[in-house]
Amino acid sequence: MTEFFQTYLGYGFGWFLATLILILMIALPLMLAVAMIIYADRKIWAAMALRRGPNVVGPLGLLQSFADGLKVFLQETIIPSSANRGLFLLAPIITFTVALIVWAVIPFGAGMVLADINVGLLYILAASSLGVYGVIIAGWASNSKYPFYSALRAAAQMVSYEVSIGFVLISVVLWAGTFNLTGIVESQKGLYGFVNGNGFNPLLFPMAVVFLISALAETARAPFDLTEAESELVAGYQTEYSSMSFALFWLGEYANVILMCALNAILFWGGYLPPIDWAPLYAVPGIIWLFIKILVFFFIFSWIKATVPRYRYDQLMRLGWKIFLPFSLIWVFLVSGFLMLTRYGGVQ
Repeated sequence: MTEFFQTYLGYGFGWFLATLILILMIALPLMLAVAMIIYADRKIWAAMALRRGPNVVGPLGLLQSFADGLKVFLQETIIPSSANRGLFLLAPIITFTVALIVWAVIPFGAGMVLADINVGLLYILAASSLGVYGVIIAGWASNSKYPFYSALRAAAQMVSYEVSIGFVLISVVLWAGTFNLTGIVESQKGLYGFVNGNGFNPLLFPMAVVFLISALAETARAPFDLTEAESELVAGYQTEYSSMSFALFWLGEYANVILMCALNAILFWGGYLPPIDWAPLYAVPGIIWLFIKILVFFFIFSWIKATVPRYRYDQLMRLGWKIFLPFSLIWVFLVSGFLMLTRYGGVQ
């Protein structure tokens, strides 16, 4: 598509227009997916609590998220008189923007990626780390004690679990031999001759479990939602927000949840590849397989939120620093040692 526009509109403007269209082709469906995933979240919680969930607005309640979006759009934006006005408005913009830019390197199929860069995994780690700044700035700029407590918690929590996520990613990169996400997906093809996915590898399956739990903590989902603990902090860093600034936090939060579901699928369960390496299954487009896997992981996320009680903060920190960090570090040594002995012919 880029070459087509460059042929008729010139190199610079053609590239710009093609890239803009590709960005909208990712961002607009993502916003629709966020609306639907919020609805699905509420339906899953309701089913597990033997309730009906959203069922009034539209058929089966499908338009509930759009009604909520219209409601916040029409509300007045209230800024506390003692808040830092500039930073207060900047925080949700940072959270929302960072949640979107990470999708640039996600491969939806073979060759279906906006920016197929060699360091895609490093880009994701760097960009997703910026998300904590939105929470910290929101907590500090609100000039209120509960949002500030929430910001401190968020900073400690995200840093703690990004360390273990980093070591998990090192294990995957060592096995795949590349930071490119398409290369990582293709490296999972034909494991044992009939399955696709690092998760079927007994050496990497423990890392898949650690990554899944760390992803819950990184996105502040239950049982690690200490930044928004309503029994302690009212609504955490979102307490003073209303209208569209509040909606941007929600959009960013759920876009990050979908991203973590996609990363679970891409890094450990074959991404856009079918689960079984069988020729007829490749007739199904890769984006469909990726979508199915994202839905499976989102169901797991919602299932955990509906059933697992919230951790105390000391339990959260202990899990991150005293269990996941040493475990993932030891596992990096195990994976690298195994590869040295088998793939690279031992130590010379």
